[in-house]
Amino acid sequence: MGKIKIALIKEGKVPKDKRVALTPYQARQVMERFPEVDLVAQTSDIRCFTDQDYLNEGIQVVDSVDDCDILLGVKEVPIPNLIANKTYFFFSHTIKKQPYNQPLIREVISKKIRLIDYETLTDETGKRIIAFGRWAGIVGAYNGIWTFGKRYNLFDIRRASECFDLEDLKTEYEKVKLPAIKIALTGGGRVAKGAMEVLHGMNIRKVTPAAFIEEQFDYPVFTQLNTRDYHVRKDGGEFSRHEFYENPELYDADFLKYAKVTDLLIAAAFWDPNSPVLFKREDILKNDFKINIVADITCDIEGSIPSTKKPSTIEDPVYDYNPSDNEVESAFTDEGNITVMAVDNLPCELPRDASESFGNELLNNVLPELLSDDSREVIKRATITAGGDLTPVYEYLRDYVNGELK
Repeated sequence: MGKIKIALIKEGKVPKDKRVALTPYQARQVMERFPEVDLVAQTSDIRCFTDQDYLNEGIQVVDSVDDCDILLGVKEVPIPNLIANKTYFFFSHTIKKQPYNQPLIREVISKKIRLIDYETLTDETGKRIIAFGRWAGIVGAYNGIWTFGKRYNLFDIRRASECFDLEDLKTEYEKVKLPAIKIALTGGGRVAKGAMEVLHGMNIRKVTPAAFIEEQFDYPVFTQLNTRDYHVRKDGGEFSRHEFYENPELYDADFLKYAKVTDLLIAAAFWDPNSPVLFKREDILKNDFKINIVADITCDIEGSIPSTKKPSTIEDPVYDYNPSDNEVESAFTDEGNITVMAVDNLPCELPRDASESFGNELLNNVLPELLSDDSREVIKRATITAGGDLTPVYEYLRDYVNGELK
C-alpha cells in the first residue's frame, strides 16, 4: 500500500492570509509520528514561514499538489483552485448558509470533493477540538486598547501586525497608560479567555459585574459578562442557560445597566441571530449611554451590536459609527461617534503563534482520528460533503446548495 500524501496548500484568498495549518517543525513531527504519511508544502510567498523553513525540516516544497490525497488549507480555497476528488480541510464558512460561499459549496459537490471543515471538528460532547479563537481574543483585546490610545492620544503602541510574535507584542504592554476606565468583556469561551490574557497582562484589574456597575475606581478595571449577566426572562422567571440557548426568544437583553458605565466594550461572545441584541441604535442616542469604543471580535455585521456596520481590515482597522444618521465615518472624526474595531481576521495579525497553536491541535486532536479508523467519528461528524453530495449530518444545507434560499 502506498503512502498517504498530505499537502499544506498555498492560501489563495484575498486579502492574503499568512497562516498555515502546520509549522515546519510540526510538519516534520507528522512524518515522524505517522510513517504512512508523506507530507509536502506547496510553495508560497505569503506564508509566515518561508519555503526554506520547510526545507530545513526535511519537508519537500512543491509547485503542484495534484498528486496529493489530503489538502490542508486555512481559509476558503478559491473556486478555480479546487482539485476534483480530493479531501480538503479548510474553514469553508458554509454551515450557516453564508450566501457569499454558496458557489463554493456547489463547486465542491460538483467536483466530488470530500470537505472537512475545521469549525465542525468536535468531540463527543460537541466541543470544538481545533480553533483560532484564543488568538482572535488576544489580538482583538489588544486592538481595543490600541484604539483607545489613538482616540484620546494617550499612548502610542505598535499594531499587533507589526510585532513578530506574542512575546514581542507583550513588550508593548508597559507603554499602555490608561485612566480609570471601565471595560466590559462579553463571553466565556476561547475568545474571551484570550482577551483576558491581554487585560491581565496590562495589569487591568478584574471586578465583579455588580462592583462594575455600583462602584467607582481610581484605576482601570474590567468585568467579564457571561450570558446570564445581561439577559432576563421576559416573564420574570429564573435564567436557565440551557433554555436560553434552546429558546433565546424567551429572553430580553439586560445590557444597558452596563452600557451606562462602560467606556470600552470588547465583544467576544458567540451570538445567535435568534437571541436579543445587546443594544439598539436608539439606546446609543440616549444621554446616559457611555460606550464610545467597541472592539467587536465576533464581528457580526448589523448583529448584536448596531454600530458594527461592516468589517474592518488589518490595514484599516477602525472606523466611526455616527448614531445620529446611522452611517459609517472615518475614524476619530467626532466625539459623539462610537469608534469600532471590527477586523474579521484577527489571528492573521500574529500568524506565527496562531499557526503553531492551531497546528498543535491538528497534530494531537485531528490527524490521529483521520489516519485511524475514526472510532470516535470525529472526522465523520465534520465531513460536510463526500462523493458528490452532502453527508446526512449536513442535509439541512440542501436548499442552500440547490440555490433555493430567498
